[in-house]
Amino acid sequence: MDDKTRLYIYAFLSRIFTEQLDDKALRDLKNNEGLLETIGEETAAWFRETEEEALKEALNVDYNSLFVVNNHPIESAVMDSKNEILVGLQNPVMQFYFSHGYDLNLESSKLYVPDHAGLEFGFMQSMISGDDREAQAEFLQKHLINWIVPFLVAVKPMAETPFYRDLCDFTVEFLLSDYSQLMEKRGEANG
Repeated sequence: MDDKTRLYIYAFLSRIFTEQLDDKALRDLKNNEGLLETIGEETAAWFRETEEEALKEALNVDYNSLFVVNNHPIESAVMDSKNEILVGLQNPVMQFYFSHGYDLNLESSKLYVPDHAGLEFGFMQSMISGDDREAQAEFLQKHLINWIVPFLVAVKPMAETPFYRDLCDFTVEFLLSDYSQLMEKRGEANG
């Protein structure tokens, strides 16, 4: 997969996990048949067959149930047995950002923790723009794959809409494939 496509997918995931879909995001998604097919056939069919208002309501209820009320896509909350959210430089993700020159301004964000899935996907987008393959592979291995894969596997059965069920599978498959591709390129470069 080329870097432009990877960048687009990480940007998409960052947006999707950050907040529920607004009218513009919903229309953009509904009009992107290729992306819907990539996420899943059931999702594409559901978007084709369902009115926009019904889609919006079902998606927003499902998003809030999956990622706001019942679960939180936050690495430290998932990985810490006490469900404690770490902030500042005590958070390993924040340390990783800092050591790679990533300027994260949480004050201008809707998200107030550095290890929210939306911010971690945004960090990967930034690393692709900077062409830092070593950092990308390291971040995927130490952070995203380590926590969001099991998180999404656990969340998927709770999803009420085809979109969020398929999104869980799509995200897991994409991350594992992306990591594998980065490791292959690393091997080629060292070999």
